[in-house]
Amino acid sequence: MAGSCFAEVLSEHITLTEHEREALARLEERNRTVKRGSVLRRSHDTGNELFVLRKGMMMTYVILDDGARQILRFHFPGDMLGLSAILYEEAPETICALSECVVCPFEKSGLSELVETHPRLAAMILVYGQIERVALTDRLAALGRTSAKARVGSLLLELRNRQRTDDSGTGNGFMLGLTQEEIGDATGLTAVHVNRMLRQLEEEGMIGRDGTKVAIRDEAGLMAATNYVDRYQGLDLSWLPKGR
Repeated sequence: MAGSCFAEVLSEHITLTEHEREALARLEERNRTVKRGSVLRRSHDTGNELFVLRKGMMMTYVILDDGARQILRFHFPGDMLGLSAILYEEAPETICALSECVVCPFEKSGLSELVETHPRLAAMILVYGQIERVALTDRLAALGRTSAKARVGSLLLELRNRQRTDDSGTGNGFMLGLTQEEIGDATGLTAVHVNRMLRQLEEEGMIGRDGTKVAIRDEAGLMAATNYVDRYQGLDLSWLPKGR
């Protein structure tokens, strides 16, 4: 696999230099296939690797004391995985494949070299970490203060927006790629409740469904009903250092 998937994501926001592209490509020289349902890294595991997701869809989750699973975020091609583990001796979260995936593992020392030689790339990794943090804050606020319909609708908008750079998403239609149980674990709902909310959104004309494919029919209405904010838009990157 030539080039860097992470570089393509960053290129949506900044113009990378040739040296920056080469540095990112070195992080993705190796690749590993991960089957759906397989765990890439389990909570409390130790390890010296980080990953770039090159193909497929993954999720990060934690298991609560009562055995319930809380899905924290979903990952798409170009995402860097496992960054939270650089802070701790043991990984704080589990990373699991939602489809057959290809990941590119690299040593933590590769990140250290990147930070030292390419400060703008290091800054962009910080940017993406903050985007994930703010999006997770939105999810936390939604779990405590919004309706079940709003939670499910907001998640659909998030999945649609994140898949726009992926071949599986075209226009307003996208492959859902999640079971109703998985949607429930991300939104704090039961699978039965998720099914009811999906049917309600469809009956209200906000979405359409065809098997595993979902289309956003009334984006303005769904945005108003969910208070969803796309945290990958409206970025201020004027402070970034110059590329090397």
